[in-house]
Amino acid sequence: MGNVDAASASGAPKYLQIAEDLAAQIRSGGLAPGDPVPSEAELMARYNSASGTVRKAVAELRTQQLVETHHGKGSFVRRRPPVQRKSSDRFRRSHRQAGKAAYIAEVEQSGGVPSVAVLHVGAAPAPEGIAARLGVEPGTKVLARRRRYFLDGTPTEEATSYLPWDVVKDIPEMFQENPGGGGIYARLEEHGYRLADFTETVRARLATKAEVSALALSPGAPVLHLIRDARTVDGRVVEVCDTLMSADQFVLDYRFAAGD
Repeated sequence: MGNVDAASASGAPKYLQIAEDLAAQIRSGGLAPGDPVPSEAELMARYNSASGTVRKAVAELRTQQLVETHHGKGSFVRRRPPVQRKSSDRFRRSHRQAGKAAYIAEVEQSGGVPSVAVLHVGAAPAPEGIAARLGVEPGTKVLARRRRYFLDGTPTEEATSYLPWDVVKDIPEMFQENPGGGGIYARLEEHGYRLADFTETVRARLATKAEVSALALSPGAPVLHLIRDARTVDGRVVEVCDTLMSADQFVLDYRFAAGD
């Protein structure tokens, strides 16, 4: 059992006192990664507190990314997987020529084991924001490739690539779950669409209920929403990738030129 006497003396709300006591147990190893957090009934008895108070305490631990809650199973001390570093290096042409798609390259650099689940490949109407980036009218037929990525069996991100139909219609590998070594960028370059640069827009927000389920997140967990344009040497955007990432599992690490 922990001790909240010092926190009580500070005048902090009871739920914060309980959260800090549990956090101290996590940091000291008294509650190890993967361990269940004591049940609501146990916490009520241990801290002589009402159910609403202990629920707020556990919610505070979720906010601090110390625990994760799974519906019907309870709350557990977070297992912190290796952090993946998303950097410009993952799009190097040498990776594609070596048969490695960007995700494979970055996960291997983090020391993890990558895997991919393809959720959908097929024709779809271009959503409004995506259409604007591709330079087509909303609702125009495009190819959508949606997949979920895993690191050591833990889901880390979900991404959908949208590609112009006239670009992909004669590239049969684009319609396969596995487009081959080097991924879709390698196939584009093999068919004459030499890539010049990538532009990424990133924002942070809280996960929706559906996103919590898809990425096995705790309720209220933060996510990173990244949208990337892939542009060819002649200035055409040939892919827009809409990606949702577990915020606590990534570091965005970019290199910029110092000249004009």
